[in-house]
Amino acid sequence: MSTNIQFQLERQSWPIAGQFRISRGSKTSAEVLVVSLRDDGGCIGRGECVPYARYGESLNSVSAQIEGLRSAIVAGMSRAELQSALPTGAARNAIDCAMWDLQSQHTGQPVWQLAALPGPTVLTTAFTLSLDQPNKMAEAAKAARQQPLLKLKLAGDGSDQERVLAITQVRPDARLILDGNEGFSFADLQTFLVQIAGLNIVAIEQPLPADEDEALAGFDAPFPLCADESLHSRAQLPQMAARYDMINIKLDKTGGLTEALALLAEAKALDFQIMAGCMVATSLSMAPALLIAAQADLVDLDGPLLLQRDRADGLRYQQANIPVQEMSVWGTPRTR
Repeated sequence: MSTNIQFQLERQSWPIAGQFRISRGSKTSAEVLVVSLRDDGGCIGRGECVPYARYGESLNSVSAQIEGLRSAIVAGMSRAELQSALPTGAARNAIDCAMWDLQSQHTGQPVWQLAALPGPTVLTTAFTLSLDQPNKMAEAAKAARQQPLLKLKLAGDGSDQERVLAITQVRPDARLILDGNEGFSFADLQTFLVQIAGLNIVAIEQPLPADEDEALAGFDAPFPLCADESLHSRAQLPQMAARYDMINIKLDKTGGLTEALALLAEAKALDFQIMAGCMVATSLSMAPALLIAAQADLVDLDGPLLLQRDRADGLRYQQANIPVQEMSVWGTPRTR
């Protein structure tokens, strides 16, 4: 990256439409950090991240990590140098994505070309239903009638079977991703899988706590099991192989697009199925993840659909479809 970089870090709050609730808790806004890098030619690259308490992160701690690299970034730190300067996580993600975007603006090439990736396409995303009472989730599923792939947040309690059956009753056409967010015990998971046998379920995401998922080794589940909280980087892939069929790649976990692309390639070589996932955030977070989604088996990049409003230059969702060729928020040359 060129020298004479101007660096800006901004905290932003984006209200959620209603409430987003999972097994660990709920929130009413997406709290994000945005890194902006400006070179001496006037090109600006941006990257967004979502600090996540589950991984020991906060707005303050991630801000401190980012600010700690300010002098190195201003002096022209490269993307390769960044990978060893910070661990996986939200801080590295915001900087890494800003560097990719800046390179796109500076060279006049979209990031997919810079990374030698497949060109633009139209992707279909899952739509997430927050954890709630079974009848409320069924109402939400019915209201999302234009969404063919629904992701259901579950609690790991005795009501999950009722939740899934209620949604299946009103949306028998929908394919379902069930997300436990570490809420199940192994015994409860086994019982639950018997209860939902035969339903149109395409994946069960992170049912057990990450530090207890060794119980899944060798377990013959009737649906693909997907690692989320258990998997952050390539180093964890070997131990995931006996436990999961699929991995959820999120840039806030991998620490940016650079590691996410390396993880994607290695996971595919090991025959993992791929889900491209996200935190609840704006289109500035979704856009880099679309480069992973273009090679994924399942896409879960609905973050902006859960907000009251998105960025003015955000992705132009067409119900469940994301027409990538219309992307201007990140990773494609913009008029200065």
